[in-house]
Amino acid sequence: MKITAARVIVCCPGRNFVTLKIETDQGLTGLGDATLNGRELAVASYLTDHVIPCLIGRDAHQIEDIWQYLYRGAYWRRGPVTMSAIAAVDTALWDLKAKAAGMPLYQLLGGASRTGVMVYGHANGRDIAQTVDEVLRYQAQGYKAIRAQSGVPGLEKVYGVGRGTMFYEPADADLPSEHDWSTEKYLRHTPQLFDAVRRAVGPDIHLLHDVHHRLTPIEAARLGKDLEPYRLFWMEDATPAENQEAFRLIRQHTTTPLAVGEVFNTVWDCKDLIQNQLIDYIRTTVVHAGGITHLRRIADLAALYPVRTGSHGATDLSPVCMGAALHFDLWVPNFGIQEYMRHTDETDAVFPHAYTFSDGFLHPGEATGHGVDIDEALAAKYPYQRAYLPVNRQQHDGTLWHW
Repeated sequence: MKITAARVIVCCPGRNFVTLKIETDQGLTGLGDATLNGRELAVASYLTDHVIPCLIGRDAHQIEDIWQYLYRGAYWRRGPVTMSAIAAVDTALWDLKAKAAGMPLYQLLGGASRTGVMVYGHANGRDIAQTVDEVLRYQAQGYKAIRAQSGVPGLEKVYGVGRGTMFYEPADADLPSEHDWSTEKYLRHTPQLFDAVRRAVGPDIHLLHDVHHRLTPIEAARLGKDLEPYRLFWMEDATPAENQEAFRLIRQHTTTPLAVGEVFNTVWDCKDLIQNQLIDYIRTTVVHAGGITHLRRIADLAALYPVRTGSHGATDLSPVCMGAALHFDLWVPNFGIQEYMRHTDETDAVFPHAYTFSDGFLHPGEATGHGVDIDEALAAKYPYQRAYLPVNRQQHDGTLWHW
C-alpha cells in the first residue's frame, strides 16, 4: 500500500486544528492530528515542507520504520513541533492499517481490555458555589469522575475557569493575554473548594484537580497533604516537570495521587518519574508524544512499576486525536482514565466520528480505523485564526510565572 499523496488541512471551527491526510494507491486515506495549541502553523510547515516529501512512495504498512525514519533521521530530535508532526503521520498510518485490515483500530492493537473508557469532565465556576453546582450537573449526566476548578477570591482570572462551562478554550486572544497569580491565595482557597465539593457529591465520585504547574515542589507537597481528606483521584501538574526529581519531594510528604505529562513529548521526559515511582498517572497523549507507536512504549514502561495512563484530552486536541486515544485506551492494559472535554457542535460537524458517550464512559465505536473523518468542504469555511495561550504574572510584583 503505497503513499501517493499527503496534505495538511488547517481549520478553525471555534478553535484551530491541524490535520494530516494521507492518500494511498489502494484508495484508502488516513487522518492524523497535528494540533499544537498556539503554535499550529509551525507544525503545519514542518509537515508540508519537511515531512510530506519524504513520505511519497513509501509503504504505508511500515509504520515502525517510518516512525524511526522521522525520529532518528531528523537529527534534531524531540520537542513539541517535531513530535506532533511525527504523531500525525503515525496516527494516519495506524488509521490506514486498520482500514486495510477491515477492523477498528483497537482490534488491531490487540483487542479490548475493557468494555468502555472511563472519562472525566471539567466542572468550573467563578466561585466555590458555582463550581459545586457544575460538579452536581456533571454527576447528573452520569460522570463517575469530575475535575473541579474554581475562581480564587482576589484573582481576576484562574486557569480552568473560562467564560462558559462546557467549552472552555484557553487560547483566547490574537496576542497573549495576561493573567494574575497568587500562590498564597490559591493554597488557602483550594482545600475549601474540595471540602465543599466532597460534601456535596459524597464519597463515590472521583474528584480531580489541575494545579497547572503553578507551585514549587514544597508548596505542591503542602497542597497534596491538605487535600488528603478529600481522597482525590489525582492532583495534576503540581509543579513544572522539567526537573523530574522535584516530584520526589512532593511524594515524601503526601499520599494524594500525582499525575503529570500532557506537555511531555517522549519517554525520556517521564522515564525517571516512572522508574522511581514518583507519579501514579502518566498523561502523555497521542498527538504530542509521537503517536500511538511511541505512546505504547511509554505505557509499557509505566506498566512495569505500576503507573497508569490518563491521557490529556482537552479541546486543543481534535476529534481525530480523541478517536485514536480512545482506541488506545480501550486496549492498553494499564489504563487509568481519559480526560474528555466536549468539542463544539461546529467542531463535531467538521470531524464526524464514531465514538460515543454514555453514563460516564466513552467507546471508540466499531468503524474501521480510528473512526474519525474530516469534512474538507466544511473545514474550508473555517479559516485559521491566530490565537495564543495566556501568560501569567505574579500579582504582587508582576514576575512572569508558569501558565
